[in-house]
Amino acid sequence: MTRNAAAGSAATDVFAALANPTRRELLRLLLEEGPQPVQRLASHFDMARPSVSEHLKVLRDAGLISEHRSGRERHYRLEAAPLRRVRDWLTPYERFWREKLANLRDLLDEEEPS
Repeated sequence: MTRNAAAGSAATDVFAALANPTRRELLRLLLEEGPQPVQRLASHFDMARPSVSEHLKVLRDAGLISEHRSGRERHYRLEAAPLRRVRDWLTPYERFWREKLANLRDLLDEEEPS
């Protein structure tokens, strides 16, 4: 696989991982509450712990989280690098929508009665 194909595949994995609301919530928990053991993360969801572990595996495979074992416990933490790639990919679209909204604001301002 070429370097560009590998980078494209990694980006696809990140977007696929982010597509699921449970996985986005896991990322939010790790962002706001810091590294946590799987038991604590699972306590936030109405699903079996193995199901939460499957979501964590998808996030780990996409590079969005890392896992550290301490005895029998697995602790997970957020990894920022893949999210920077998402931000970089979204930036041109953000500029596009910002320009469209500014144009709409200007149009609405022109139509306001004096």
